[in-house]
Amino acid sequence: MVTIRLSRGGAKKKPFYHITVSDSRRARDGRFIERIGFFNPVARGQEEPLRLDISRMSYWQSQGAQVSSRVAKLAKDAAATAVASTEADPTT
Repeated sequence: MVTIRLSRGGAKKKPFYHITVSDSRRARDGRFIERIGFFNPVARGQEEPLRLDISRMSYWQSQGAQVSSRVAKLAKDAAATAVASTEADPTT
Protein backbone atom coordinates (compact mmCIF):
# COMPACT_ATOMS: atom_id res chain seq x y z
CA MET A 1 0.00 0.00 0.00
CA VAL A 2 1.23 3.49 -0.80
CA THR A 3 1.20 6.06 2.00
CA ILE A 4 1.78 9.79 2.25
CA ARG A 5 3.78 10.37 5.42
CA LEU A 6 6.57 12.32 7.09
CA SER A 7 10.23 11.37 6.75
CA ARG A 8 12.53 12.85 9.39
CA GLY A 9 15.69 14.74 8.60
CA GLY A 10 17.73 17.46 10.26
CA ALA A 11 20.09 17.35 13.20
CA LYS A 12 19.55 16.20 16.75
CA LYS A 13 17.04 18.49 18.52
CA LYS A 14 16.39 20.31 15.20
CA PRO A 15 13.82 18.24 13.32
CA PHE A 16 12.94 18.74 9.68
CA TYR A 17 10.43 16.56 7.86
CA HIS A 18 9.95 15.80 4.18
CA ILE A 19 6.42 14.88 3.15
CA THR A 20 6.90 11.79 1.02
CA VAL A 21 4.89 9.28 -0.95
CA SER A 22 6.28 5.83 -0.17
CA ASP A 23 5.48 2.15 0.08
CA SER A 24 4.17 1.39 3.57
CA ARG A 25 6.55 -1.57 3.85
CA ARG A 26 9.60 0.70 3.62
CA ALA A 27 11.33 2.28 6.62
CA ARG A 28 10.17 5.72 7.74
CA ASP A 29 13.31 7.44 6.42
CA GLY A 30 13.97 4.91 3.66
CA ARG A 31 13.25 4.77 -0.03
CA PHE A 32 10.37 6.88 -1.31
CA ILE A 33 8.46 7.33 -4.55
CA GLU A 34 8.14 11.13 -4.53
CA ARG A 35 8.72 14.10 -2.23
CA ILE A 36 5.73 16.42 -2.30
CA GLY A 37 6.69 18.95 0.36
CA PHE A 38 8.31 19.66 3.68
CA PHE A 39 7.44 20.62 7.25
CA ASN A 40 9.78 22.61 9.49
CA PRO A 41 8.36 22.65 13.05
CA VAL A 42 11.14 24.94 14.35
CA ALA A 43 10.85 27.62 11.65
CA ARG A 44 11.60 31.11 12.92
CA GLY A 45 11.08 34.55 11.44
CA GLN A 46 10.79 34.57 7.66
CA GLU A 47 11.49 30.83 7.28
CA GLU A 48 8.76 28.86 5.58
CA PRO A 49 7.30 26.30 8.03
CA LEU A 50 5.26 24.28 5.54
CA ARG A 51 5.23 23.66 1.80
CA LEU A 52 2.95 21.06 0.27
CA ASP A 53 2.08 20.37 -3.36
CA ILE A 54 -1.68 19.89 -2.96
CA SER A 55 -2.17 18.85 -6.60
CA ARG A 56 0.33 15.98 -6.27
CA MET A 57 -1.21 14.94 -2.97
CA SER A 58 -4.68 14.77 -4.54
CA TYR A 59 -3.23 12.80 -7.47
CA TRP A 60 -1.73 10.18 -5.16
CA GLN A 61 -4.94 9.99 -3.14
CA SER A 62 -6.82 9.33 -6.37
CA GLN A 63 -4.40 6.47 -7.02
CA GLY A 64 -5.30 4.95 -3.64
CA ALA A 65 -2.59 6.33 -1.35
CA GLN A 66 -3.44 6.53 2.34
CA VAL A 67 -2.56 9.73 4.23
CA SER A 68 -1.09 9.61 7.72
CA SER A 69 -2.95 11.50 10.44
CA ARG A 70 -0.23 14.13 10.85
CA VAL A 71 0.03 14.80 7.12
CA ALA A 72 -3.77 15.14 6.95
CA LYS A 73 -3.60 17.87 9.62
CA LEU A 74 -0.75 19.60 7.78
CA ALA A 75 -2.67 19.46 4.50
CA LYS A 76 -5.65 21.08 6.18
CA ASP A 77 -3.38 23.86 7.47
CA ALA A 78 -1.77 24.30 4.04
CA ALA A 79 -5.18 24.58 2.38
CA ALA A 80 -6.32 27.15 4.96
CA THR A 81 -3.13 29.15 4.43
CA ALA A 82 -3.58 29.06 0.65
CA VAL A 83 -7.15 30.31 0.96
CA ALA A 84 -6.09 33.09 3.33
CA SER A 85 -3.29 34.21 1.02
CA THR A 86 -5.59 34.36 -2.02
CA GLU A 87 -8.14 36.41 -0.06
CA ALA A 88 -5.41 38.84 0.98
CA ASP A 89 -4.06 39.19 -2.58
CA PRO A 90 -6.86 38.72 -5.16
CA THR A 91 -4.54 39.49 -8.11
CA THR A 92 -3.01 35.98 -8.09
